[in-house]
Amino acid sequence: MDQKLITLDLDGTTLNANNQLSEHTISTIQKVSNAGNIVSIVTGRPYRMAEDIYDQLQLKTPMANFNGALTHIPHQKWAGEYRRSINKAVVYDLLKNKDKFHIKLLAVENKESYLADHPAPAFFDFFPQQLESDQILTEKSLKTNPTSITILVEPKYENIVKNQLLHYYGEFIEIGVWGGPNSVLEIVSKGIQKAKAVAYIAKFYNIDRKDIIAFGDEHNDAEMLDFVGNGVAMKNATPTIKSIANDITEYSNHEDGVAKYLDQYFKL
Repeated sequence: MDQKLITLDLDGTTLNANNQLSEHTISTIQKVSNAGNIVSIVTGRPYRMAEDIYDQLQLKTPMANFNGALTHIPHQKWAGEYRRSINKAVVYDLLKNKDKFHIKLLAVENKESYLADHPAPAFFDFFPQQLESDQILTEKSLKTNPTSITILVEPKYENIVKNQLLHYYGEFIEIGVWGGPNSVLEIVSKGIQKAKAVAYIAKFYNIDRKDIIAFGDEHNDAEMLDFVGNGVAMKNATPTIKSIANDITEYSNHEDGVAKYLDQYFKL
């Protein structure tokens, strides 16, 4: 069997309903890696929320964060590392117009840094609920162009705000909307999507598209599943993702769907 590249979305896919890796998942992914295949995490999560998972899986391969705006090999200097950023002038503009855009929380991130206009509310544990003084987002504290901007808005304004942002900044940005109970808009540089990160990693390892297996469950996985030779939707994926995929796992993310699929595929 040719060497495969396996790209893994995290939330709703490789992680269970408690946002954790099961022992079965860890052991299967290590077996697949040890057999000479390349396993890469390709996630919307920032690096700060994916590093532990990468380390638990004992990976040494590139990882893509922020839906592909950052592709890097953790814990080492890699000549292939790349980052696509957003002009900080967009953030300055959003800071001035928080009321106009109904912004409840405005956060910006890079690989190693996180800034927010205030601590996150208790119900929103994706972001720090306590900030150091140097993590408060102001025009002065934001010194470099960020890799991602995340905005928490009131649910009833989600679509209005998304359309307003595209109207003002559409030539510079892409906007993703999170599923789930919170209305969150995730902004990255124009043209960023997971498929581009996957193509970049595949080229680095000289792996053909037909030899890529990608797992996903949500709208931000669509281009990735469509691009690869074997796009696999989770049993718990959205109907749209299932319609794009070449295959669907027999089990959900909470039932080790990725691990069981790989066990069968590689006859482990």
